Amino acid sequence: MIDPSGLRMGTAAGRWVLVATVLGSGIAMIDSTVVNVALPHIGRDLGAGFAGLQWTINAYTLTLAALILLGGSLGDHFGRRRVFLVGVIWFALASAACGLAPNIAMLIAGRALQGVGGALLTPGSLALISASFRGSDRAAAVGAWSGLGGLAGAVGPFLGGLLVEYSWRAVFLINLPLAVVVVVVTVLRVPESRDTQSPPGLDVSGTVLAALGLAGLTYGLTELGNRGASAEALVAVGVGALALAAFVAVERRSTHPLVPPSLFADNTFRVANAVTLLIYGATAAVFLLLVLQLQTVARFSPVAAGTALLPVTAVLLVFSSRAGVLAGRIGPRLPMTTGPLIAAAGLLLMLRIGSATSWLADVLPAALVFGAGVALVVAPLTSAVLDSAPDRLVGSASGINNAVARASGLLAVAVIPGLAGITGADYADPATFNAGFRTAIVIAASLLVAAAALAFAGIRPRPAPAGTKDRILVEQCTHCPINCPPQHPTASTAGGLEALS
Repeated sequence: MIDPSGLRMGTAAGRWVLVATVLGSGIAMIDSTVVNVALPHIGRDLGAGFAGLQWTINAYTLTLAALILLGGSLGDHFGRRRVFLVGVIWFALASAACGLAPNIAMLIAGRALQGVGGALLTPGSLALISASFRGSDRAAAVGAWSGLGGLAGAVGPFLGGLLVEYSWRAVFLINLPLAVVVVVVTVLRVPESRDTQSPPGLDVSGTVLAALGLAGLTYGLTELGNRGASAEALVAVGVGALALAAFVAVERRSTHPLVPPSLFADNTFRVANAVTLLIYGATAAVFLLLVLQLQTVARFSPVAAGTALLPVTAVLLVFSSRAGVLAGRIGPRLPMTTGPLIAAAGLLLMLRIGSATSWLADVLPAALVFGAGVALVVAPLTSAVLDSAPDRLVGSASGINNAVARASGLLAVAVIPGLAGITGADYADPATFNAGFRTAIVIAASLLVAAAALAFAGIRPRPAPAGTKDRILVEQCTHCPINCPPQHPTASTAGGLEALS
């Protein structure tokens, strides 16, 4: 157990905890940003159609989104260091399975296992910092974790491009030596902690229903997009919808729900999560299709395609915290309205990306405008979610918002390509994929415009309450995973990058 006085920044013990947690969360963050760059090579090497590439992304997101709230609860009950270690080891073994996969089916299975490891690993990273440090040292530790995590998100696409030039399998195998370092440091230097006041029991039934619901919808919607309205796809969608309806009923009756129903009594909480659904769905689809467009149509190398996203990262790193401060002064309504509109304008600029694309003239302006819109909205959005929750439920509110962001990306990757007409081997045909990409961009921009309209109509124009920033920084840390949207101006960049990747 941790000394009640907590660790101190600048001490050897404090630095070791930071090394373990930053490297641990960095493994998951880098992995999620590099895989998109590798997709064309994976498809060609394993003979996969576009549905296979969709599931390469969605298998990971599915298990992560379904289990991440349970992962935080497991850490509270059984020890955060213990669950963090299990997550790191699990993630490493699943990464090895991905790197050695002989076919697309085995790769998809490995990705699903990676998501399970990520759901155990990611909540523990920030929770260990929150439990290990106290007061101003905790704030400084979270800030350091956030900044270093942002750098991991920035280097991910570029690193992915370099690794893919060698072999797409290296994208997964690189996790093994990093995981060894994390395990050794954690075992030797990180103290154990648990929440002795956490509610008794685990919401296993809710977790199973959430996983079944998301899996059914994802499979059914993916099949509808690729093969049309088959009986199998329609049954899967029906099963998924029924499972999610049952999940809502179970949560209403549970004594220890994953999703406390009382949170949804607040209109701001409902609206902010609906805005999250639209924004993160749009960006997930764009991030998947953009790197394919750059490699298939514009003939960019993997390294060049990876660097195309660096301007978005840079803008988030520089301006996310400032947007959080602005929202603290004027309230979240205006940033949450204008941010998606600016991001939509950036997406429309991406329509210029084609066979004769210039990185400087076409990709850079679109990425900068899109990044500016995203940077303006991510911190105010999550601040609105957390400000609408009672103090005792801030951690749950953060986790729910993270799950909504992940689930929206999951469903968008399943639905939008099909709506845009991208199926089969279209990702390897420049002319066909270019037409589908343009349609998908218009769909994604429309989602962002809808998010802006919803925020304007549903978020009350009031300033954030005094003390918001300190409350967000300290109280939500216990349950918030690295993958979630930003929780605090100092922590917004790393969380925002990971959620958007």
